[in-house]
Amino acid sequence: MKIQKLFQKTRFGIFALFGLIVLSTSFLCIYTVDTQLSAEYASNSKDIAKTIADASVDILLNRNLATLQSMIDQFVEIQGIRYIYITSEKGEYLAHTFVPGIPEEILASDPSSTEPVQRSIPGLGDFLEVGNPILAGVAGTVHVGMDLDIVALKIQRAIGQQVILISILLVVGVLASIWLVNLAAKPLGELLAYAVELSDDRKQEKPGNDELFARDDEVGDLARLFRYVSGQSSGSEGSGAPQGSAR
Repeated sequence: MKIQKLFQKTRFGIFALFGLIVLSTSFLCIYTVDTQLSAEYASNSKDIAKTIADASVDILLNRNLATLQSMIDQFVEIQGIRYIYITSEKGEYLAHTFVPGIPEEILASDPSSTEPVQRSIPGLGDFLEVGNPILAGVAGTVHVGMDLDIVALKIQRAIGQQVILISILLVVGVLASIWLVNLAAKPLGELLAYAVELSDDRKQEKPGNDELFARDDEVGDLARLFRYVSGQSSGSEGSGAPQGSAR
C-alpha cells in the first residue's frame, strides 16, 4: 500500500527549497559575473587608454600623425577594443579607427571628457567608452571604445556554465529527495497495510509480518503495538461472549 498524501507537503517543500536555492544562486552568479567582468573590461580599457596616452606624448610633440595612426591601429586588434580616437586639446580629431568616417554620436560628444560613458552607434553596436588625458589634458585626450556585445557574450558563456552545473545539482537533488522520501514511505505503507488487515473482521487469524516486527525504529514499535492491541481486543471479545450468554 502506497503512502502518498502524507508526504505531499514534504515533497513540495523539497521542490520549493531546491527551486529557491537554484534561483538565488543563479541570480547571485549572474550579478557577480556581470559585475566582475564588466569592471575588468572597463579597467582594461582604461589601462589601454593610459598606455596609448603615455606613448603618444613624443609622437604628438613631433606632430607625427602617421605614426600615431599606426599605433592605434595596432591597439584596436586587441579583443574587445572596437575603436580608438585621439583628440587635441582644442577638440580636433588627430587620429581614429573609424571607417569610413567618425560617427555623428562621437562628433556630438565632448572630446575632452574622460568619464566612462555607454554609447549606442547605429551600424556598429553598443560600446563602453573610456578616456585618458595626455599630459593632464594639455596635449589632448585618448578615447577607447569597448564592444559591449563581446563582453555580454563572455558573460553569458561564464554564467551558462554555472547555470548548467546548478541545474545538474538540482535534478540530482530532487531525484535523491524523491528516493529518500520513498525510502521512508515504504515501511509506513507496510505498517498501514498491516493495520488494515488487523481491522478486517473477516480474517480469523491475525496477520503477521516478521520483517516489520523486526525493525528497531518507530515503525517496528507501532507494528508491535498494533499486534499487542489486537491481541488485547481479541481477549476482551472472547471473555465478553460468555457474560452476554449468562444473562
